[in-house]
Amino acid sequence: MGLRRGSRGDCLRLSSRRASSSPASPSSSVRILPAGKKLKAKTLIAGFHGIGATGYWSVKFLIDEVKAKRVFYIDSEYAPAVSSTLNKSISTPYEVYAAGSLAFLKADVPPLRENENRFFRELGEWIIGSGVDEVALIGGLDDSLRTDESKYRVVLTDAMAKRGEMKDEPVLEDGKMIVGPVALLLNNLQMHDFPAYALLAYSNTDRVDPRAAASAAEFMAKRYRLKVSTTPLIQGAEELEREMMGLAQKEKDKGPSSAIYS
Repeated sequence: MGLRRGSRGDCLRLSSRRASSSPASPSSSVRILPAGKKLKAKTLIAGFHGIGATGYWSVKFLIDEVKAKRVFYIDSEYAPAVSSTLNKSISTPYEVYAAGSLAFLKADVPPLRENENRFFRELGEWIIGSGVDEVALIGGLDDSLRTDESKYRVVLTDAMAKRGEMKDEPVLEDGKMIVGPVALLLNNLQMHDFPAYALLAYSNTDRVDPRAAASAAEFMAKRYRLKVSTTPLIQGAEELEREMMGLAQKEKDKGPSSAIYS
């Protein structure tokens, strides 16, 4: 979910608001639980593991900042066999949180690689019929591709571009490729003439990048008028950077190795 240099693949506009059914379509394995519950939000924000884990940590941070509440579980035969705990409660792989007019899709773990395409296609079908009017997808972008001082790039579906709301935002350059869940969902939403965009924050490709997550969170806060403080993310980034500098200095102080290998 993002862009990398040098590799081939790296790096709702509806006539009426519709409530989702369970599953998303007769052939879909995606089920929304509790069954029959409706999503009242106007915008869905989603992020996934990828470059710098930017999407995942941005969404997780925003959920905590706006004190969103869990409203749905997303079940699927393609969901991984993983469970964890959060705030003394079981946390399942895919959940939807909501606060006011915003909903957040929290994806703790990716599906198995062989199931990824099918799962995210089915998830896209549910999103289109969920009743939301707009989808925001957060991902990471290889920092080595940066050509100016901007902290991010955006990618818009045609339906989103027609709104003219992001005409002054830096758009991802032609020829760059997006892969992973963000790409799958963008393609699906584009083909269904649905208003959606990807916010790709420039990120370190070698590790988790809290600074990239802060950039994405700041964009979302400005667009949706949220009161958030990205100070914890910036402090986390600074601490991580100090640790990396310390490790680099230790390696430098050790000098060249005298070991001989055959």
